[in-house]
Amino acid sequence: MITEKEKDLARGCIAFAMNNGAAGARASLSKCVTDGCTMLNGELDKVTHSADRSIYLYLFVDGRYGTFSTNRLEKDELEDFISKAMTMVRMLGEDPCRKLPEPSRTAKDAVTGKELGLCDASYHKIDSQTRLANAEHLSIYASVADEDHKSWRLISEECEYSDTIDDNFTVDSQGFEGRHTETAFTCFTEMTIESAEGDKYSGHWWESSSHLDRMDLSGCGRTALERAVRQIGPKKRRSGHYRMVVDSTVSTRLVSPIFSALNASAIQQKMSFLEGSAGTKVFPEELTIMDLARSEGKPGARLYDTEGVATEDAPVVREGTVNRYFVNTYMAGKTGFAPTVEDVSRPCLMPFIKGKALDSSEKELSLNALIRFCGNGILVTGFNGGNCNPVTGDFSFGIEGYAFSRGKITHPVREMLITGNIMELWNNLLAAGSDARPSSRWQIPSLAYEDVVFSA
Repeated sequence: MITEKEKDLARGCIAFAMNNGAAGARASLSKCVTDGCTMLNGELDKVTHSADRSIYLYLFVDGRYGTFSTNRLEKDELEDFISKAMTMVRMLGEDPCRKLPEPSRTAKDAVTGKELGLCDASYHKIDSQTRLANAEHLSIYASVADEDHKSWRLISEECEYSDTIDDNFTVDSQGFEGRHTETAFTCFTEMTIESAEGDKYSGHWWESSSHLDRMDLSGCGRTALERAVRQIGPKKRRSGHYRMVVDSTVSTRLVSPIFSALNASAIQQKMSFLEGSAGTKVFPEELTIMDLARSEGKPGARLYDTEGVATEDAPVVREGTVNRYFVNTYMAGKTGFAPTVEDVSRPCLMPFIKGKALDSSEKELSLNALIRFCGNGILVTGFNGGNCNPVTGDFSFGIEGYAFSRGKITHPVREMLITGNIMELWNNLLAAGSDARPSSRWQIPSLAYEDVVFSA
């Protein structure tokens, strides 16, 4: 996608900035194209196409710093844009912590952009008819509408197929050059039904892959429909303390506050409940979370961050101990922390069952295995609003899901809240499954906790 001429244009931006008084500069050129087809009730509803080409400039001038972007990529226009941008940067206050990363920390192996195997070579052969056929393949509206269901009827079905190619080339004034290219294919289906009692329920499902031939289009609609039908007949559950199992489709909601709290920016601003935790055991010893940034062919993999700093496969939490903060070059200067990378790339939570050796039948820990292990409790399949206080870790989330008893799901539950403190919650972790969704950047499996406060 990005041509040699366009790469030279990015290099030229760096040269022009440096020749006009910049102490350092970085340019990031991105091209992204997305095409999609949407079906509504088995009929083509809309066709979409979007294309973006832009360049982001990071300018370090006289101890000052500014970021700018433009989609006007003609040489003369860019030079005029950079000149005006540098004038604006000189109006800002000095900040000695603003600088480019040390060249020794930048990636040296991101040359072609295809080193991680995230680009489908057949992408350019996909035409509008193929996209339409893929969208039509998702729809099960006709077959479901003809089926005789006494307890519910199908109201609507929406299916969407899309494909994207995203190409990035980054260069800086210290000699770094890096390229990352990937394709993404996504399908999504949402089914809405009405029960015999007149209540409406919706269920959705999605699949995604970097390669089209690795994605299953056929089961998306049926899974979405099953998730809608299973919600019929919810019952109230009394407030109290329950064991909780969280489905892998939504478990990232409980993990993301940890990564936010490990960001050096949050720590520096006193907005982190994990301030001072580096090198400290604050989680259960069974908990290990890896950042497997360089996993070839896997969603979220990357060889460098937006600064050009090389990623690495590294533990974030190892056996309950916080192993690293996420510290970019600027925050390293502000906090005194050793620089790492700016953010997590591909977090992977390792499976376990607390206090129990795994037999051969349990080494693959499915959602049902965790439900059986917990015995009685509530399975959470969705979060409806709520938040986690970044300073204290106190949280409140609306949930939907199912009650289970003796290891089997009994009935749906809705209109409940879970409340507590995120650190206390994680220290009540009982088990983590091995069922993280392959199509997700966040490799977070189903999770099981004990003694969770539910409010009706």
